[in-house]
Amino acid sequence: MAPLPKHKYPKARRGKRQSHLAMKPKALVDCPQCHTPKLPHRVCPNCGYYNGRGVIEPRSPKKKAA
Repeated sequence: MAPLPKHKYPKARRGKRQSHLAMKPKALVDCPQCHTPKLPHRVCPNCGYYNGRGVIEPRSPKKKAA
């Protein structure tokens, strides 16, 4: 059996230890071509540009079948 702590740690100490575990919002940058928000260092899903040149064809919105 593993050793157990003799005393309960205070909530303040636990909070200090876990303070860096909080979820952070994703950083977004504006695409220089179409000015929509996108993740940095990735191809823009709206226009398909990366680093000033077209890399992929942008996806068109899916149409629902009637």
